[in-house]
Amino acid sequence: MRISRRKFLQKSGTVALMAPFLPSPVGGFHPNGSDDPLKVHIFSKHLQFLDFKEAGQIAAELGFDGIDLTVRPKGHVLPENVKSDLPAAIRDIKQSGSTCEMITTAITDVNNEYDLDIIKTAANEGIGFYRINWFEYHADKSLQESIKVYQQRIKALAEQGRQYDIIGCYQNHAGTSIGSSFWEIEQLLATVDPVYFGTQYDIRHATVEGGLSWTNGLRLLRERIKTIVLKDFQWAKVNGQWEAVNVPIGEGMVNFKDYFKLLKTYGLNPPVSLHLEYPLGGAEKGHYEITVDRKIVFDAMKKDLTTVQQLWKEA
Repeated sequence: MRISRRKFLQKSGTVALMAPFLPSPVGGFHPNGSDDPLKVHIFSKHLQFLDFKEAGQIAAELGFDGIDLTVRPKGHVLPENVKSDLPAAIRDIKQSGSTCEMITTAITDVNNEYDLDIIKTAANEGIGFYRINWFEYHADKSLQESIKVYQQRIKALAEQGRQYDIIGCYQNHAGTSIGSSFWEIEQLLATVDPVYFGTQYDIRHATVEGGLSWTNGLRLLRERIKTIVLKDFQWAKVNGQWEAVNVPIGEGMVNFKDYFKLLKTYGLNPPVSLHLEYPLGGAEKGHYEITVDRKIVFDAMKKDLTTVQQLWKEA
């Protein structure tokens, strides 16, 4: 696994370096199989009302390529139980006909209790990617000083990634935590080993924070992208205040066709985590019990998956 993954990443990096010399972003240059269908994994946060076997069965039946498993507090797998529960979860998911090559965690520091256990256990189970938690700016430090502190954190995580052959990711997002600006992500990753740590690029958050400049962010971070998140939103007034309200894929403001065209132009076809953050009886929030019929949740998942693959095909 170590050799094949490294070779793949090196090849991807070569394509990314070629990007400035490629045709227009809407051109037809699709290296590295970037025009192949996306490998879409359902975010298990939205299936936490099911056990591992049921989640795997539903993911397979709906046509997902796998599950992005939550391994964090209030997740599918709790950090304190990772050594026993994660191997069992992977076994059940595989026996149900699905796979798990990516997990979402609350990891922040290799010195934290359970964080290193999660990395080691995930790597031993053949998981290729893990997303860490978001970092917050320190009130007693400048923005630049805070980023330098976290640069050291992720360098240590990348060192563990090299040892155990697993790739860490930091997600860009919307808000005031580190990573709402693509320049923050670029600085955060400036000193880390790019083979074993990169970004989980979230186009919904990039559009909320970047407006029309999200294309610049994608161009800046393209060589650092390891996995991507797909979800959609629209601005709406809620109780008299403007808010970014989550909606099904294709019904909001994310320009998926241009986004997918750019991914293809840059030779990128990374693993996808599909999120459904709009109202689904609590499934959107990771509740263990939901207030709507399960079929409503499953139908929404299937609809978003079909829309994603159609938009990718058309791009």
